[in-house]
Amino acid sequence: MAESFGADADRYDRTRPRYPEEMVTRIAGSSPGPDVLDVGIGTGIAARQFQAAGCRVSGVDVDPRMADLARRDGIEVDVSAFESWDPAGRTFDAVVAGQTWHWIDPVAGAAKAAQVLRPGGRLALFWNVFQTPDLLADAFAEVYRRVLPDLPALGQAGPAVGMYTSLLDKIADGVRTAGAFGEPERWDYAWERVYTRDEWLAQVPTHGPVTGLPPERRRELLAGIGAAIDAVGGAFTVHYDVLVLTAVRRAE
Repeated sequence: MAESFGADADRYDRTRPRYPEEMVTRIAGSSPGPDVLDVGIGTGIAARQFQAAGCRVSGVDVDPRMADLARRDGIEVDVSAFESWDPAGRTFDAVVAGQTWHWIDPVAGAAKAAQVLRPGGRLALFWNVFQTPDLLADAFAEVYRRVLPDLPALGQAGPAVGMYTSLLDKIADGVRTAGAFGEPERWDYAWERVYTRDEWLAQVPTHGPVTGLPPERRRELLAGIGAAIDAVGGAFTVHYDVLVLTAVRRAE
């Protein structure tokens, strides 16, 4: 699934949410220098934000289609799984990853990050986690259960942030096991965005379980979600929690 997002890289780049500027500025400002490696850079969504904050960004990604789009912004991107990537002697002041570290082995990934980080360098892993609003949660869940009965319901009700707790604990344990970092920290941010019906439907196909759907099932899914949004007036507000797990590379 990690290699499925490039099937429509332009849509992914156009519709996926960005990250709070406060978070980007804090990561950049608490790193010892401007050289940033973006792991799972994708189309360069986070990378462009770090560039705007004054960083020099390089990237690595498993999908050549995503990498090609990121390169349009002048970013050097290697196509490789991060765990087996050859940095060719390069080191960085920060290693960041947006929406991607859950695809990476938590121990091998942390060890690779330690290898390429300069002393005092920052590892910062972050996720935008959206919560379906109450007025749409039941309707979205019914559509997903009907169209995708064998896959998780992206629209299901419940505390979305809570679902990430075990993931972040596992990743933090991987950072500790690497033995090269200080104690991992959690930083949290929150923001909201109003989506129109068309804006929400444009980004639904970029979610993992939907990327490989046959066209007829995708049309059925989008029609059902669109009808639910129409029923509440054609627009709604999404609350995002941004979860950051970060640690500093100890000096040798």
